Amino acid sequence: MIMHHAMITYHAITLHHAMITYHAITLHHAMITYHAMITYHTVITYDHARVACGRKYDRTWLMDSIQSHCSVPFTPVDFHYVKNRAQFFVQDASTASALKDVSYKICDQENRKVFIFVNMSAVPYSVRDKLEPEIMEQLKLAMCKRYDVSQKALDLQLLRYDLDLVDHDVVIILNRRNCMAATLQIIKKNFPELLSLNLHNNRLCQLDGLSDIAQMAPTVKILNLSKNELNSTWELCKIKGLKLEELWLEDNPLCHTFSEKSTYISTIRKYFPKLLRLDGQDLLPPIAVDIDRHYLIKPLIKETCKGLDDMKTQVLQFLQQYYLIYDSGDRQSLLGAYHDEACFSLTIPFIQDNPATSSLFEYFKDNRNMKNLQDPNLRFQLLKRTKRDIVSSLCVFPKTQHDLNSFLVDMWLQSENLLFFCVNGVFKEMEGMSQGSVRAFTRTFIATPASNSSMFIVNDELFVRDATPIETQSAFSTQVPIPSCSTGPTLSQEQQEIVQISFSLSQMSL
Repeated sequence: MIMHHAMITYHAITLHHAMITYHAITLHHAMITYHAMITYHTVITYDHARVACGRKYDRTWLMDSIQSHCSVPFTPVDFHYVKNRAQFFVQDASTASALKDVSYKICDQENRKVFIFVNMSAVPYSVRDKLEPEIMEQLKLAMCKRYDVSQKALDLQLLRYDLDLVDHDVVIILNRRNCMAATLQIIKKNFPELLSLNLHNNRLCQLDGLSDIAQMAPTVKILNLSKNELNSTWELCKIKGLKLEELWLEDNPLCHTFSEKSTYISTIRKYFPKLLRLDGQDLLPPIAVDIDRHYLIKPLIKETCKGLDDMKTQVLQFLQQYYLIYDSGDRQSLLGAYHDEACFSLTIPFIQDNPATSSLFEYFKDNRNMKNLQDPNLRFQLLKRTKRDIVSSLCVFPKTQHDLNSFLVDMWLQSENLLFFCVNGVFKEMEGMSQGSVRAFTRTFIATPASNSSMFIVNDELFVRDATPIETQSAFSTQVPIPSCSTGPTLSQEQQEIVQISFSLSQMSL
């Protein structure tokens, strides 16, 4: 079949947010612009489908939404990114017209509208520069020689200088979309079980060509992008559909944009939550707190509290799970309760005398009282940033047992994206120099809603003091009934703890 580009008309489709008009189909969300759909007239049918994966939207959700609202079925061609925009092409003028009608009909999770604009376009890049069959065959032969069948690994480092290509005057530059697209096509057809892909040292400065990798090579678990020219982690948005367990990014300019390793790790893990190794270093396995576990008993609400909304119930469940883990001795499991970039600070009352003689001595070194701290560097250091630094600090504090009957819970501000609530109560230290001592505390949380009725803590402020004699006397005074073994089936220790907490939470003050 001979392809003629003369007299072929292309429509560029652009999805927009806001009142800005663009020539080409562009997707917009807030300050992010997404280029999308471009159509062209031709009698040739293209079946190379590309699914958008924008900066903001999940690519599958985006394309499914557009397809479901469009009255004419279409096949997007040559999806790619231009700065913060995503752009692709579609055939036929009737399709372009139908896509215009989709404008303003799609709402994202924040209930914001997506606009679609269409205009004339040149021939799509992938159509114009598609590799000839002879070149594709030579590229396949070179790739087959680099494939390790036993390891299901494909080594494409320095592919441009492969002798099997150079000797046949074949130029393959993986930074070009058409070359990378051809490489992915060969992988899909010839290496469907690929586990490891090595793209080391290929001068990659953008990952547009890899935007289809989650569909073309979904089995890839190990990806080596080291020693390339990637300047921003934004590029990783284009491949975040991969379920990576190991990733190499060292010797890319983007690595130098992070001053702290923990921030670097947490940023990369936003794109690949299941990542276990980064740049050859083992990472702590991701831990999540599942607040909606099936065995969790919902707090019993008093008759006077029947009108509490779902958010208050969610706060009670969150606190129930949080302090169950906090007092268990395994505080590392609290990682999943905090946002990646959360902050935490601890304060205690001012100690005039020798701190070593104070009963709160074990908390003194972490005390961040802005009124008394004169050293700005120390004030900065005592503010714990990132969830790993926070949980590491919590693990150092003495083991505790909180008296859930003493809790006073106040939810004092709620918005669409933030929830402010405060907890007052007492706890007993279970180890250390002050074992058995009763402390009073006030803890202020700022959280953001997450999926499955859970939430992430973004700010955590803890104030600890010595309990008053009255507080000490009344602490742990209320006995929580535990079902007798003779009246029913035997409960495990964990089940008994949950039952106790559930009864205790029913007496919380709101």
